[in-house]
Amino acid sequence: MEEHDPPTPVPASVVPVTHRTTRGTARSATVVVAGRYLMLDQVGAGGMGSVWRARDLRVGRVVAVKVLGHHSGALLARFVREQAVRVRHPHVVAPLGWAAEDDLVVLAMDLVAGGSVADLVREHGPLPAGYAARLVEQLLLGLAAVHGAGLVHRDVKPANLLLEATGAGEPHLRLGDFGVAAPIADHRFTTVPGAIGTDGYMAPEQARGALPDPAQDLYAVGRVALQLVTGAPPSRQREIPSHPLRPLLERLLVPDPAARLGAAEAALRLLRRLDVPPEPGPVVPDRLGPLPRHRRPRPGSPDVLGWVAAAGLLTVLVGCLWVLLRWGS
Repeated sequence: MEEHDPPTPVPASVVPVTHRTTRGTARSATVVVAGRYLMLDQVGAGGMGSVWRARDLRVGRVVAVKVLGHHSGALLARFVREQAVRVRHPHVVAPLGWAAEDDLVVLAMDLVAGGSVADLVREHGPLPAGYAARLVEQLLLGLAAVHGAGLVHRDVKPANLLLEATGAGEPHLRLGDFGVAAPIADHRFTTVPGAIGTDGYMAPEQARGALPDPAQDLYAVGRVALQLVTGAPPSRQREIPSHPLRPLLERLLVPDPAARLGAAEAALRLLRRLDVPPEPGPVVPDRLGPLPRHRRPRPGSPDVLGWVAAAGLLTVLVGCLWVLLRWGS
């Protein structure tokens, strides 16, 4: 059972070329994707491609840019699903927009610099009850917004729970990676004979290919919460221990979806009735560090990449429309 997606090769066409100045110091060449995103540095990699820090030249802010890897039909369909998510909530990281250039397709979203809950548990083990309860509460708040938008995430796990770099202050969790999200009870997203999700975190009925349902995400919340309080991944989880969060875990980890808590709001009400007092927990550092120094594009310089982007954007748009037409059939 793997919690982290395997790394994929970084597309060579977005690797900044480093060259020397007259003083002998290294300086990165300017690389702008689609005439809009100034690529700064790579900060991660996953099943869909690589993730970069980039400056959005249109609005002047630093964002995270996911660069799509090799464009298989399945990967393109996953990209189309993720870029279509438009859930705006403090505890959700949803796409801000997308762009294309030549053979590159990129998805922009908020930059979250504190790593993930997977990092936190791997480095610190079991978390204090009050700290874990706050993380679970924020996750449920985010899921309530996602389910309210008619979607099931289907891959709730520690690696997809991002953290703002709040230091020693209160943690701030944000649910990300909507690449396998699906509309609630949509027959087009049954997964027989193979389930979509992550082993150990999937509800039993999800693993059997049931229609997407919010109760499946809540089972995953239970697995995540049990990992927060024990430090053990699902493959090593046994009985629910005596713990302030036990009444919630017992209602989330029910194998029968009909007997499980079926709504994030109901889980939130139960969690708040438990009245777990707040506790300090691990420091959440800025794991990305300072921005690298890059040359800005000179005013008035020809935007060659922008012209290339127009052709690439048209190509990708046609491809996405083709996938959406098949998706809707």
